Amino acid sequence: MKKKRTIGFEIKTVSNLIKRKIDEIVAVNSDHEITGMQGWIIAFLYDNTEHQDIFQRDLEKKFQIRRSTATGILQLLEKKQYIVRVPVDHDARLKKLVLTQKARELHERIDSQIEEFDNRLESELTKEEVEILFGILGKIRKTVE
Repeated sequence: MKKKRTIGFEIKTVSNLIKRKIDEIVAVNSDHEITGMQGWIIAFLYDNTEHQDIFQRDLEKKFQIRRSTATGILQLLEKKQYIVRVPVDHDARLKKLVLTQKARELHERIDSQIEEFDNRLESELTKEEVEILFGILGKIRKTVE
């Protein structure tokens, strides 16, 4: 008897493969200095700090990570000179996260390679299949959130 395929298992398997590939891209471009998660955080800060202040709690919410996990990641990024924490005027206890030039340059290298990888993924699908995929994934996300 053939075992039934399950959506969750297939998504998890593909997700693991994609995560491994992106982690490899990040590692190679940073000379194995940062992890995939640190790369995702740098990318989030790159995309969001120009017009708004981003704080540790924003990362905790965005990436669904515990405070202790976020603290550890940020301490390492600070130690490796990828971010600095800057006090804000309205509350000295709050420190916004700011990327260094080193982090910006790293992100730009990594981002172009991830874009190439994403284009390779999309090249196997028609435009209609891509739209259908995004629609299905959106429905699945709503179901599990």
